[in-house]
Amino acid sequence: MTVPVWVTPISMVAYTVLLMLLTEFMRRHYRTSMWVWVVSLVTIPLWIANIPGDDWFRWAKNLSVILPLIFAGLGRIAAVEQKDTLFWRTMRKRWVRWALYGIVFCNIAEATLRDVQMGNMMNALAGFILCVTMPFGDKFWKYDTSSHGEILSYTVPMWNFLYTTWNACFVYAEGHEFFASTCCILAAAELYPIVMRRPELYITGRIYTLGAHLLLRSCFPLLFPTIMNSAAWFSPDVMYWWGMANGIIGIPFVFWYCYQLSSGKAPVTFRRGKARTAYIEGRANGTIDEYGDPVALPASGSSDGSAAKPPARPDEDAAPVAG
Repeated sequence: MTVPVWVTPISMVAYTVLLMLLTEFMRRHYRTSMWVWVVSLVTIPLWIANIPGDDWFRWAKNLSVILPLIFAGLGRIAAVEQKDTLFWRTMRKRWVRWALYGIVFCNIAEATLRDVQMGNMMNALAGFILCVTMPFGDKFWKYDTSSHGEILSYTVPMWNFLYTTWNACFVYAEGHEFFASTCCILAAAELYPIVMRRPELYITGRIYTLGAHLLLRSCFPLLFPTIMNSAAWFSPDVMYWWGMANGIIGIPFVFWYCYQLSSGKAPVTFRRGKARTAYIEGRANGTIDEYGDPVALPASGSSDGSAAKPPARPDEDAAPVAG
């Protein structure tokens, strides 16, 4: 089915806006967000019907995005509602942050392996660099307990840019007809934190837009090739030089990243805007530790003379906070 040329740019703009609105809905409604992804598993029969059984990458991508979104939803509930049971206390421990880090790491690694499989080696180098330079899970990933339990990740602008251009080049090579729709989800992830004036929401924007996009592709495989088919945009030369550029620009970024870590500047430079200010002030006042978690204050006597119960240590039972 052929559609008029003007349909593609209009559908791309509309899809990008819808994805941003979806991300904002998911951010505000942490419980509903989790249940949306739980219910989405009923569409697995459609995945079986529409995804070839030997397409390991598509199956790995779906499962490594949808299932972790459910896990992330549980973490958001634990952070906001502060339920005092073993399970919910466990979901507030620091290992959860490393789990989120590991999930994103694996998603990048999957596409990097596919790049290697396709022979797009310099773009694969960029993917490897993204894995190496992703901010660590304990210090730079948090749930915001002061709001809706948003996942906060303190990625720097260059990492976000490299991720966007690397992933766009990957899809340009791997699925030509889906390149235009992929540009929409990448644009939505970049624009959302800018509109919200909260740079730390980049990963939040990325995971929800990617999950929605994969679900649509798996359930309605002809949707995007029909309304925004970009197969004719493909050129092997563009793919080669684009991947080459991504690999090259990633190399100096590795040195900058390692310098920030080795000099001890990373906790400040990785944060931006209000998050940076809050971290600097909190460290100066002694109210947060190096991880950005609240410091347990000494117990003080209550009005009836009994000792007050000290707050839980942040690396054990307390949920991480923004900043």
